[in-house]
Amino acid sequence: MTDDLKKNICIIGDGGWGTALAILLLNNGHKVKVWGPFPDYIKTIRQRGENANFLPGVKLPGGLSWTSDRKEAAADSDIAVLAVPTRFFRPVVESFKGFLPRTCRLLSVAKGFDQKSGKRMTETASEILGPLPVAALSGPSHAEEVAIGIPTAVTVASTDGHYRHDLQKVFSNRRFRVYSSEDVVGIELGGALKNVIAIAVGVSDGLGFGDNTRAALITRGLAEITRLGCTLGAQPATFAGLSGMGDLIVTCTSRHSRNRSVGERLGKGEKLDDITASMKQVAEGIWNCSIALDLAHKAGVEAPITEEVFALVHKGKSPLAAVESLMSRDIKPE
Repeated sequence: MTDDLKKNICIIGDGGWGTALAILLLNNGHKVKVWGPFPDYIKTIRQRGENANFLPGVKLPGGLSWTSDRKEAAADSDIAVLAVPTRFFRPVVESFKGFLPRTCRLLSVAKGFDQKSGKRMTETASEILGPLPVAALSGPSHAEEVAIGIPTAVTVASTDGHYRHDLQKVFSNRRFRVYSSEDVVGIELGGALKNVIAIAVGVSDGLGFGDNTRAALITRGLAEITRLGCTLGAQPATFAGLSGMGDLIVTCTSRHSRNRSVGERLGKGEKLDDITASMKQVAEGIWNCSIALDLAHKAGVEAPITEEVFALVHKGKSPLAAVESLMSRDIKPE
């Protein structure tokens, strides 16, 4: 890589996804600093050479810098990757205000909605940090696989053509292929809404249902995502791509999927509080299904699967009752 292509990159968020992208970017020849909120845990990562809480079993390359100091993390950054769970996204991004250089550009890799405003993550970042250019990256990309170089393809979206093409060059290598799109709305909505559908698929698995049910939920889930997304301004073709169908498939079927796992445990009869208490990482669909449902109601769009997931998660509806509600809806054309 030539010197003019090398970037100083700050990863804001020391979770599994932020760590996996840090490894990727370091291997691509960039200078990478990872920020995490807890000094003691950052010290532990440095000492062990492993992010045991969020990416266990993956040896971290020595060239990565780890810090809990915002000023140190942000200094001289060409790109800041916002890799913070959506529940904590706003306060963390607000805490970096004034530290990032004016020439820095932003990339959100968080999949969900801001808990305070219901906005997408690029909208939230722009609201907080003002004029800094912001893009979104999404697609079927479990951190556990990206970190060890399993071939992966994703999409990066920005309305700025030069920036999205720059990001393609920054992230792409022989094991990580990056496509580009101008449809920021669709890329972000696909990544956020699929988590809700994955909970429904997990419930089906937990109840002991089979491939027919899983396929029906994925297919009708994609129709639901597309219907809502297009009403909110996305391009229909986006939902047939990596950040739509691709991410939906992997999140609904993978053993790595936290959202599917939460649904499966609900389907087996566990209580949500017990499930979340046992998890070190966040299942975004739990917190975002209410926002997704609110968006659907405001847009006048039918979202029956999202309705039932919300009822399961937040109203205590039984999994079998949710199934009955879905299967007894009025028949209609596909």
